[in-house]
Amino acid sequence: MIRIILVLTFLFVGLLVKGQPQLSTKNKKAIEYYVEADNYRVRRQTQQAIELLNMALEKDKNFAEAYYRLGLVYLETNNYTEAIKNYEKGLSLVSEPAKQKVFWYDMGDCFFSMGQYDKAETCFNDFLKAEILNKQKIEHARQMLKNIEFARQAIVAASKYNIHPLSDTVNCFGMQYFPVLTADQQSLIFTRRLAKTPDDDEDLVLSEKDTSGKWKSPVSISKNINSSYNEGTSTISADGRLLIFTSCVGRQSYGSCDLYESHKIGNDWSEPVNLGLNVNSADWESQPSLSADGRTLYFVSDRRGGIGRRDIWTSYKNEKGEWTKAKNIGRTINTVYDEISPFIHVNNRVLYFASNGLTGFGGYDIYYSEKDTAGLWSPPVNFGAPINNHEDQFSLFITADGKKGYYSHEEALQQGLTRSKIYETEIPEEKQIKFKSNYVKGVIRDKQTQKPLAATIELINLAKGQTESFVNSDSVTGQYLIVLTQGAEYALYVNKKGYLFNSRNFNYSEVKDFKPITQNIDLEKVKGGSFMTLNNIFFDVDKYELKEKSATELNKIIKFLNDNPKVKVEISGHTDNTGSTAHNKLLSEMRAKSVYNYLVKNGIPSTHLVAKGYGSDQPIAPNNTEEARQLNRRIEFKILP
Repeated sequence: MIRIILVLTFLFVGLLVKGQPQLSTKNKKAIEYYVEADNYRVRRQTQQAIELLNMALEKDKNFAEAYYRLGLVYLETNNYTEAIKNYEKGLSLVSEPAKQKVFWYDMGDCFFSMGQYDKAETCFNDFLKAEILNKQKIEHARQMLKNIEFARQAIVAASKYNIHPLSDTVNCFGMQYFPVLTADQQSLIFTRRLAKTPDDDEDLVLSEKDTSGKWKSPVSISKNINSSYNEGTSTISADGRLLIFTSCVGRQSYGSCDLYESHKIGNDWSEPVNLGLNVNSADWESQPSLSADGRTLYFVSDRRGGIGRRDIWTSYKNEKGEWTKAKNIGRTINTVYDEISPFIHVNNRVLYFASNGLTGFGGYDIYYSEKDTAGLWSPPVNFGAPINNHEDQFSLFITADGKKGYYSHEEALQQGLTRSKIYETEIPEEKQIKFKSNYVKGVIRDKQTQKPLAATIELINLAKGQTESFVNSDSVTGQYLIVLTQGAEYALYVNKKGYLFNSRNFNYSEVKDFKPITQNIDLEKVKGGSFMTLNNIFFDVDKYELKEKSATELNKIIKFLNDNPKVKVEISGHTDNTGSTAHNKLLSEMRAKSVYNYLVKNGIPSTHLVAKGYGSDQPIAPNNTEEARQLNRRIEFKILP
């Protein structure tokens, strides 16, 4: 029996050798080890492949192909130094360009991955002189030469960035990667592995800042989310209350990896739910990124119908709270290669992602693209050094104010092991986003009882008259957070059935620097005597004609009155004490009448409305500063008994 097996083995080896280019050795034992080594190599059994190739070289030290194959094994494990050492030995043993070109090709990749651009350039140029048939390799070599030229021109001083790893309190696991933060930068969520092997269990962990601003020890985000299976890359809404993450095994799924969502209610996370077939497919979905309000999702999939191998896709949450059918984000972003790890900034305008299909430093680089007013993406721009370099860069998170970035850096170790840490970097002003974001947060309460309320908060761009964000306050705590971005004036509305809506105004059209805002908002029940200030009704100085941007608030009033047809209201105008009493009273009456006329013109019965002007008789602030006088110049909306 043993003799039969040996005969079959040598026949198998003979067939393999016959099917490939002529080898430089005649030693049968060396050839046997060489062929057997490749069986281990393709199965990623690196150590066995290395041992067998060294055994082949012991049988014939001039076996050029064995040196090449040994270099290939080291290249596949990112051990570029050993790879080059073996490639150079093999290259020294061959003289024909047809055999040399395979060494030049792989050595070019090795030198590039080590940042040795001059040597890489020489290798790729030598390869292109020798190769005329393999179009795929020719295209790769030409692209690498473009990358080399780009890298030389794009390298900048790294000192501006002040890059440093987070403390060992955070970087306490074998691996930690794909960090995301809430808009207030108080919560950091990332994926961790206890060990340094790719087969180890992944979980999502949470680190929060203490009162001194230091990150605390990471803890499991929730027992409802983490399991004995893998919970991978995640994203969180700006308010920290909607989490979408990747899970590949153990849950109801449609493919190899699917996306799931969980909602935070009070301090507890809900049981994760699969996003469904509008988002997930029978293929691989991962690396999600949510818009600030949690209503737009970007993610990566290798499903059919894409442009490349892995593409970025997007889905929107409709009025029913359902995720719509995912669409490919398009050829401006996606290439025929891989686009991965999208991150949409909270300003909802700038998309960061990693790609290995665009000119850059080689491998995966971070790029960004900006969405215009028509919803079209600009051509991607390489983020540049030192974030990008000759190594792969997989993800980048930029804070709301654009001043800091967070990312993970992975380093290859021996025997196929890797380790990674989370880094923080300051972003130089010239690299910061054009439209920075701020946020307003607080608690929604019942005015009389002070109990927290679950309400909807809507942010409308007054110039465009369209909704920018739509979030809900926590049903247990009443807490809310909504993002405000530079470049527009906003109306904010808090709505709850049975209550008067509450309006606020934030003019960020020209603000250059701003700080987070805390505003607790008390809602009044719809009953006689309850009232509110209409903060988004606008007039020119000493005029009573409504400005066009008042339409948003006026239409809110119309909707409220249509939803409450039995309600009768008083529209009252008020001024500061500048000017004569008679003039102020007349101006306030005319302004109230302008609102009255708009409502009647749009279908509100005149019998349900009263317009009055009080001039400066009912101030709500002292008239001793411009800010206080601004508060006194107002239109109020009061429910009549």
